[in-house]
Amino acid sequence: MQSKWTSNFLYVIAGSFLFGMAVNIFVVPMHVYNGGIIGIAQIIRTLLTEIFHLEFNFDIAGIINFLLNIPLFLIAYKSISKKFFVLTLLSIIVQTITFSIVPIPETAILKDPLTSMIIAGLIGGYGTGLCLKAGGSGAGADILGVFFAMRSKTFTVGRLSIVINTLVYTYCAFAFSFSNAIYSIIYAVVFALAMDKIHTQNIIVKAMVITKHQEVKQKVLTELGRGVTSWQGMGVYTNEETDVFITILSKYEVSMLKQCVLALDPNAFIILSEGNEIVGNYEKRF
Repeated sequence: MQSKWTSNFLYVIAGSFLFGMAVNIFVVPMHVYNGGIIGIAQIIRTLLTEIFHLEFNFDIAGIINFLLNIPLFLIAYKSISKKFFVLTLLSIIVQTITFSIVPIPETAILKDPLTSMIIAGLIGGYGTGLCLKAGGSGAGADILGVFFAMRSKTFTVGRLSIVINTLVYTYCAFAFSFSNAIYSIIYAVVFALAMDKIHTQNIIVKAMVITKHQEVKQKVLTELGRGVTSWQGMGVYTNEETDVFITILSKYEVSMLKQCVLALDPNAFIILSEGNEIVGNYEKRF
């Protein structure tokens, strides 16, 4: 248990640092706005510095982002889980530090804004995906995404991210620059796709297992805590009876399923398929 918490903490720290680095090094120098809560924080930062002419010795967007996330922390604590709350709080602390101490280049490292946005989206989305995979989140819209995903079997965190980001960038298009808003949307889409690719708890997998050991299904039931439906099969070539069962789980749990099955029956046959729509009592786990 201790090693699991340690690995989760390391995932969250690394993921949050990658996200903060992607924003400061690739996004901000291009005058492109991040999505979600941090995007709103960037807009407030711009209003304070350019309209009200307030000066700061560091990028205050990180501090504003932290303050805006406080109400969402209450949702994380009361409606999701304490583990999620602790890891998300760690994430926002690392983000705030990264935003504040990582210097923003005066000129963009890459001259092509499209390339910069794709790289930023991949790095930032991967980092946030690590936070979600560890059982936390990147805070902000991710908290709401997990909150709604736990209540809908077809909902993913990335989808909500795209919706919220589109609203933020629509405002940016009218208030600042239309071209920058377009690049921001490209960044948001790449970010969301990369995040959902890493956040495998979002992906539903149907597993069919064919084995001659009846105790396999009981091991899956007890160790994974997933429901199992089984029936008797018959090998046409061998004319021998087999035990066939199916279970629904997340892609994140597939490796655990393989370990459970193959530990008892190395010759078991496992069929996996993704992208199934599930209607019924399926529990999403984060």
